[in-house]
Amino acid sequence: MHDPKATVDPLGGGDEPLAGGLKQRHLTMLGLGGVIGAGLFVGSGAGIAVAGPGIVVSYLIAGALAMCVMRMLGEMSAAMPASGSFSVHAERALGRWAGFSVGWLYWFLLVVVLAVEATGAAQIANGWAPAVPQWAWVLVFMVVFTVANLASVKNFGEFEFWFATLKVCAIVAFLVLGLLAIFGVLPAASDASGDPVGLTHLSGDGGFLPNGWEGVVSGVLAVVFAFGGLEVVTIAAAESDDPVRSVARAVRSAVYRILFFYVGSMLVIVMVLPWTAQKAGVSPYVTVLDSIGVPSAGTIMNIVVFVALLSALNANLYGSSRMIFSLAERGEAPKALLKVAGGGVPRRAVLASVAFGFVSVLLNLKWPDSVFLYMLNSVGAVLLFVWALIAVSQLRLRRRIEREAPERLVLRMWAFPYLTWAALGAMGVVLGLMLTDDGARPQLLWSAGATALVLVIAGLREWRVRRGAEDNRNDMAHL
Repeated sequence: MHDPKATVDPLGGGDEPLAGGLKQRHLTMLGLGGVIGAGLFVGSGAGIAVAGPGIVVSYLIAGALAMCVMRMLGEMSAAMPASGSFSVHAERALGRWAGFSVGWLYWFLLVVVLAVEATGAAQIANGWAPAVPQWAWVLVFMVVFTVANLASVKNFGEFEFWFATLKVCAIVAFLVLGLLAIFGVLPAASDASGDPVGLTHLSGDGGFLPNGWEGVVSGVLAVVFAFGGLEVVTIAAAESDDPVRSVARAVRSAVYRILFFYVGSMLVIVMVLPWTAQKAGVSPYVTVLDSIGVPSAGTIMNIVVFVALLSALNANLYGSSRMIFSLAERGEAPKALLKVAGGGVPRRAVLASVAFGFVSVLLNLKWPDSVFLYMLNSVGAVLLFVWALIAVSQLRLRRRIEREAPERLVLRMWAFPYLTWAALGAMGVVLGLMLTDDGARPQLLWSAGATALVLVIAGLREWRVRRGAEDNRNDMAHL
């Protein structure tokens, strides 16, 4: 599988057995659109309910943290591209236990969340075609994306390119309509006097922080996990034609624009309407478009959310298959998963991920409020654990790269190491806040339990390997 004549990488890298096929446009749009999902279009309503207009600050804080993590990850991935991305980085920085733990935790996170996305998309499709049962829609989606991921990595790239393009276009159109409403071009957003609404709703309706800074903090808890998904860009970069340049460009273009899309759309939402006008269970985007007078706003946003869910499903299936393949490469998963098809696709890894995805979907359809809820809670805070390991790995690897191959630092973390430590501190604060929040506490505790279990398994594996090595040395000594 590997070329024995390949040059040894001083930082522990090697030839990537997976085929290149992703182009720069694929990675750029994956970076821009991959993180724009149902968490933004629908879930942002929960953040507005607790923070009011202060949700803008919540998104700035959460977005800044996500940007820092992405920059750290981009720095390492540009220097050492690998299909396992941060799992490989963690192993090189901290040891096998870290690569094993973060790899399996992230794989479990993706295949569980995949079930939520498949079920959500099926519910929307069932509303359009009630004659087709929900389970049949789930089956269709899973089969379509499994086939696409089995065929070639280029198929994944094309799917994500067009999905992301639609989502980005939807956000841009929303921002344009919102600005026209704010400045009075669209009269539906004017106040009772007929004047443009302008900044009225930012300072009125209880003020910019109607629930104080406590509301902003609660808003951060509500929205920070919506930024999950950015990591897939660095996993995909290993299968691009020019991994180093591709990941650097994708990260640079993604971080600023994503913050612009998130914070910009939140500003529009809280400026066009009073924050109290948002309705429970209704996308704030739909509420704003309805107020502006856009016909069939609910149907339009349903289509956008539907595409966002399918996009996330596709990306998660891809990311999980590459993660478990990378684990198998390093001896942390069954070696049988290493078989690569003629087109450079790890088909067994794809099938293993989709098989567990099917199990998760069945659990979600059969026991959504019991068995599957426990599984979902067990990955609720895993993203923060993954981010923390990314930060710690970057702290360790940055020095090593500077010493052994400084020319590889084509993308650098800002204000290193101070901003990395600040990001780690912010993650610790978020975890502490989750512990004090009645709604978030079960997620944190279940996720901590799952993480502890994986760490124990990793520790036992390390102990067994060291014990075996020691026995071998003793046997050799007796000879």
